[in-house]
Amino acid sequence: MTTASAKRVFVKSYGCQMNVYDAERMGDILEREGYSGTDNIEEADLVVLNTCHIREKAAEKVYSELGRIREMKRNRKRQGLETRIVVAGCVAQAEGAEILSRAPAVDLVVGPQNYQNLPSLLQQSLKKPVVETEFPTEDKFGVLPAPTPQTIRARGVSSFVTVQEGCDKFCTFCVVPYTRGSEYSRTVQEITAEIERLTASGVREITLLGQNVNAYHGLDEAGEPVTLSHLLDHVAAMPGIARLRYTTSHPLDMDETLARAHRDNPALMPYLHLPVQSGSDRILDLMNRRHTVDDFRSAIARVKHYRPDIAFSSDFIVGFPGETDADFAATMQLVEEVGFSSAYTFKYSPRPGTPAADMADQVPEAVKDARLQSLQALVTKQQRAFQESMVGRTLDILVERPGRKPGQVSGKSPHLLAVAFEGSTDLIGQIVSVDIVESVTNSLVGQLSNRERAVA
Repeated sequence: MTTASAKRVFVKSYGCQMNVYDAERMGDILEREGYSGTDNIEEADLVVLNTCHIREKAAEKVYSELGRIREMKRNRKRQGLETRIVVAGCVAQAEGAEILSRAPAVDLVVGPQNYQNLPSLLQQSLKKPVVETEFPTEDKFGVLPAPTPQTIRARGVSSFVTVQEGCDKFCTFCVVPYTRGSEYSRTVQEITAEIERLTASGVREITLLGQNVNAYHGLDEAGEPVTLSHLLDHVAAMPGIARLRYTTSHPLDMDETLARAHRDNPALMPYLHLPVQSGSDRILDLMNRRHTVDDFRSAIARVKHYRPDIAFSSDFIVGFPGETDADFAATMQLVEEVGFSSAYTFKYSPRPGTPAADMADQVPEAVKDARLQSLQALVTKQQRAFQESMVGRTLDILVERPGRKPGQVSGKSPHLLAVAFEGSTDLIGQIVSVDIVESVTNSLVGQLSNRERAVA
């Protein structure tokens, strides 16, 4: 049996940026309980799978992973080593006790609104397996421990901060309202305190997260609700902040004030992820998206008016129940019209408990496959064109980490493109001017410019 001082935890996180944030916060909780992180699952005394329910067959992938971990648990037990298994996140919330039924090796199933109680839940699970998927009344953010300065520095100079959770839109294909609950916004004071800790340990770039982040309505110090644009202005004024981003947004909440912030807030980067899901009004209505294609076009135009060089990414679902060739052609036309720097494309797959799962006119898999390939080919073409348009330009790059090749460092451009170039690791945390010389798959290659660095 390993000693308390030598406990190791392996955390695997699937899916969205919010899951990355949640995984880090679970790590903070477990660090306080004597666990240190490991990238080697074979040496882990505790394995946490932080799951996502958005992707196709998400639950089945988790059960497949649990089968492998069960064997590892048996092998470690033969060596006298204990292994605890936790399934957390949105699959945990959606599946609940079914996980224990199908995977008895699991010790704890905990939804995304309860991971702040990990220590007590792990203690309870010593007697028998535990399922905790109730939506608590207390604010989990108020009880989460702060990461240590050493932990923050190890995670890098860019950081996620959740400012809003849940969604009230109830799209017919989506499980988020059921797994994350209704919309909840943290207070400006809470967010400020978290960001102050991050910047004190060297974080330069903050991405504000929410399932519907531009519906943010947290309270300020006077107890008054404020908008996301107000929050962005507040955070931009904090010492140490060089760059700001936010994700994920809904077209209906992309108002004039937020669009104008892309011009008036110099820390706000020229990149916006704005999911549309379909280019067909008929399909958008079936999805209960509550916006039309013209609403989406208007939101794009509104932001472009204030920030002409902004890059857009989006989400698309193909093969939604009832989608015809004409509906899909409308999606392709919208992609051609807008031009995206990147996009996330998915085949529709039913999520149990969502209205779309019971809709008639489910699209055959072969049709979905063909449509997805066509859409991905177009998106890839646009992504390559966008990257190639950067060649010959000088970009300000936030240096984040050593590069893959010796002597290289890498970082992100304002448009969220990965850039690698020769340079010293002393540059990490700085924003430097880089001449872009080549576009390669999913990234750019550059060299330090003769221009002075943008930020010391």
